[in-house]
Amino acid sequence: MIRKTFIETEQGPVARVTFSLPESTWADTIYVVGDFNHWNYTSHPMQRTRDGTWEATLDLEVGRTYQFRYRRDGEWMNDNQADAYVHNPYGSDNSVVSTDPNFKQYRDEQIRT
Repeated sequence: MIRKTFIETEQGPVARVTFSLPESTWADTIYVVGDFNHWNYTSHPMQRTRDGTWEATLDLEVGRTYQFRYRRDGEWMNDNQADAYVHNPYGSDNSVVSTDPNFKQYRDEQIRT
């Protein structure tokens, strides 16, 4: 799950994005890895919360889209609640998060007639 809050800081507006995985996600370590950290495998570790979920919060530039994935015990995984997905050169997909405050996510049920 991804939660976004748009806030004003001394440096200007930022999107405070919380990446969250359910407590049922078994792992020793999980990292949020993406183009916001130059795909660094260890710079953004997720922490276990009191209720057992995994979370990491990042302040990102407003009005952009970022590709990311989770690195769980050395294996890649995506967020099933991402704003979108894009194909990567390694034969899989990257998750995408949008920091546009006006972004509206499409869901299949929204376009059914």
